Amino acid sequence: MPELPEVETVRRGLEPVFEGAEIEKVELRRPDLRFPFPEDMAARLAGQKVVGIARRAKYLLLHTAGAPALICHLGMTGSFRIQNDTDAVAPGESHHPRSKDQLHDHVVFSLRTPKGEPARVVFNDPRRFGFMLFADPQGGHPMLDSLGVEPTGNVLDGALLASLFRGRAAPLKAALLDQRLIAGLGNIYVSEALWRAGLSPRRSAGTIASKSGASTQRAERLAQAVREVIADAIAAGGSSLKDYMHVDGSLGYFQHRFSVYDREGEACRTPGCGGVVHRIVQSGRSTFFCPTCQR
Repeated sequence: MPELPEVETVRRGLEPVFEGAEIEKVELRRPDLRFPFPEDMAARLAGQKVVGIARRAKYLLLHTAGAPALICHLGMTGSFRIQNDTDAVAPGESHHPRSKDQLHDHVVFSLRTPKGEPARVVFNDPRRFGFMLFADPQGGHPMLDSLGVEPTGNVLDGALLASLFRGRAAPLKAALLDQRLIAGLGNIYVSEALWRAGLSPRRSAGTIASKSGASTQRAERLAQAVREVIADAIAAGGSSLKDYMHVDGSLGYFQHRFSVYDREGEACRTPGCGGVVHRIVQSGRSTFFCPTCQR
């Protein structure tokens, strides 16, 4: 499933064509994805001007002048692609086969850009685990309301992590994946951040806080590692694993920088470590780490 850096990369790719454009028509080629489409979704969006496209955790939010925000989730295999009036993928060149079977083109946005040019944005999802739902008039939704802090800015620091994890016996990896605490982190980037911080995914989350709940060196290292790995992944365009791709069909390249993820049995990249990357299963998901330098 695409994680925060991939979703942010998609947002940045969609922004130039969506922002300021008028939605002339929305074509729904089936009644549902993971959930049924909102009632009158196509009619409510038709004629609306897009004022912005935002991201919250792993969700995209399409804001218009007169309709509720449209919440979009890519699910496992969902992707957007931008097309011009001749159906050529634009911009960029496709570096990897992506589903273009019209059976999987479930939503088509027909747009008129601020320059008066036609454009189309197509949502394709072979497995149909993605979804599109309207937020409530105040911009909230149960899927958004319980989300924790974003891991992309200085708000996420050692003090905040210590306060969130104080007293928690759950493994550190599980706490980092808890979307109610920190929104948008996923399996790949948590493994990478823990390696950068030199912390074991098995460590109890509460051990990075002092008894009083104050920050510690472990908490500071982890906060910095989380921020940096997310920033580096966004800069690299995310990670292209299985179905994820940019809106122009190109790949993300952060997977070439993985230090532990999917590197079971390979040498740890920590200078002087000499350890080997191990794989364990936590809560049904693979965790990659170096037991020699991650304590």
